[in-house]
Amino acid sequence: MSASNTVRVAAAQYPIEFLGGWQDYQAKLSGYVAEAAKGGAKIAMFPEYGSMELVSLLPEEVRPDLAKQLDKLQGLFADYLDLHAELAAKHGLYLLASSFPVRRDDGTYRNQAWLIGPGGKREMQEKLQMTRFEDEVWGIAPGTELRVFDTDHGRLGVAICYDSEFPRLVRGQIEAGAEIMLVPSCTDALRGYNRVRVAARARAMENQCFAVQSPTVGSAPWSAAVDENCGSAGAFGPIDKGFPEDGVLATGELNQPGWVYADLDLEAARTLRRETAQVFNSRDWAKEEPILRAPVRAGKV
Repeated sequence: MSASNTVRVAAAQYPIEFLGGWQDYQAKLSGYVAEAAKGGAKIAMFPEYGSMELVSLLPEEVRPDLAKQLDKLQGLFADYLDLHAELAAKHGLYLLASSFPVRRDDGTYRNQAWLIGPGGKREMQEKLQMTRFEDEVWGIAPGTELRVFDTDHGRLGVAICYDSEFPRLVRGQIEAGAEIMLVPSCTDALRGYNRVRVAARARAMENQCFAVQSPTVGSAPWSAAVDENCGSAGAFGPIDKGFPEDGVLATGELNQPGWVYADLDLEAARTLRRETAQVFNSRDWAKEEPILRAPVRAGKV
């Protein structure tokens, strides 16, 4: 795998909006991706469940019904992926599409984030940990497989929103060679947004890698699934020599639509992990294993 040393990533603060028709969605997405490319991005990412604005294209009686909207959305999925693939090819970048609830052959729905390369290759990571809303109300089933993806800019992993809050899931992708973690998110309040942001920062710190978050923003009272959206995009790196003192490489203005850009110096992070770090967080995970395998001993005071 050949990878460039520095890559510019664009993370969307993506507004959920009511669309008048498919052409409106095409125009909106085309404009967003063109802007990211003009800004120099080689990787552009959209958030979790940004695709749910497509529910506004469905009949009015379908929109309030969570089960019906999932069923009807399936008819838009192929065109949705094709549009992202066309834009990735047109602008010569890697594009992480907003995650989409896709019906599998067994009838279950999975929250899938599709990464599309400039050459048209499409790969997918399913969300592995469901929130209570997804599990108890919406009926979205968990995926079962961790993936990593090779690109011209290093190996990537995708941790969809809540997944980022589970260190061992992300660690599995890091140990499989991921250097950049993409964290698409969809949260309805500051507390949810902050959980994902803190998790992304922690994953970057403890693995001495990069984590980039992209959230949905704005109000969509017509939507039964994503009616309120809160957050700002951010890019995070190691908290060590040569990086910002707090690990924050870039952050956006809360709830404002647009792109946030960050230049990720992959070689600097590799050198840090290999030899120059003040502490070797990523390497020292191995030291935990014998301790964790041993029984936890209780004492009384």
